[in-house]
Amino acid sequence: MANNLFDLSGEVAVVVGATGVLGGGMALALASAGASVVVSGRNADRGNERVREITKAGGKAIFFQTDATDRESLMDLLDATADKFGIPSVLVNAAGGNDASVTVTPENPFSEIAVEDWVANFDLNLIGGALLPCQVIGAAMVEAGRGSIINIASVSGHLPLSRVVAYSSAKAAVLNLTQFLAREWAPSGVRVNSITPGFFPAEQNLRLLFNPDGTTTPRAAAILGHTPMARFGEADELSGAVVFLASPQASSFVTGSDIRVDGGYLSQTI
Repeated sequence: MANNLFDLSGEVAVVVGATGVLGGGMALALASAGASVVVSGRNADRGNERVREITKAGGKAIFFQTDATDRESLMDLLDATADKFGIPSVLVNAAGGNDASVTVTPENPFSEIAVEDWVANFDLNLIGGALLPCQVIGAAMVEAGRGSIINIASVSGHLPLSRVVAYSSAKAAVLNLTQFLAREWAPSGVRVNSITPGFFPAEQNLRLLFNPDGTTTPRAAAILGHTPMARFGEADELSGAVVFLASPQASSFVTGSDIRVDGGYLSQTI
C-alpha cells in the first residue's frame, strides 16, 4: 500500500490562536488528517466550540486557554499538551491582529501613534504570534529531535500595506524570525516554515472590508482589483498548506520556506 504523504496520525499539534476563524480552520484540518490537536487561545467559548466541531467529525482535540504573550501561560500549555497527548510535534502560530490605535488615518497620523501602542501590536503579532511559542514549545521539539513549526505571516509582511504600518512591520519580523529559526534548528530535526495568507475575511479585518450594510468598502475593491483571482479567500483554503507543512512525509526537506495562499496578490504589479 502506498504511503499516505498527508497522514498525520501520531502527530500532536498545538494551534495557538485557534479560537480565530483562520486558526480554527487550520486546527480542524490538522485533526481531519489524524493529528491530536490542542486548540489554544483566549476565548474559551470559541475554543470549546471548535473542540466540539473537531470531535463531532471524529477527531481528537482539547481546549487550553492561553495568553500567548505570557511565558508561564505557554509553559502551562506545554505541560497540558504533554499530559494529554505527548510532546508536541506540530506548532501553528496563528495568534495576531491589528488594532485601530496603530492604524494610520487622517485622524491618527503616523507621527502621532504612541510608542506603547506600537509595542502592544508587536507583543501580539511578533512576541505572542511567534517568538514566545517558539521559545517554549519549539524548544521542547528541539529537545525531542523532531517537529514542524508553522508561523502565520501576511502579505503585508512582504509588501507594507497602507494604514496598517505596525502590523506590517511585525509580520515582516515574523518572516525574518522564521528563516532564522529554520537555519538554527534544522540540525535538531525541527523544520520552521510560514504561510502567507492573502485576504480572508475574519474578525480583525471585517470593518476594513465591509460596510455595515454588507457592501464592500473602497479598500476591499482595491484589494480585489490587485488579486488576480478577484475574490477573497475562504478559511478551508489554508488546509492544504498547513497539512503539507505539518506532515513529516510530505515536507520532510522543506524548511525556511513561505507558502503564499493569496490568490496571486503578491504576484500582481500593474
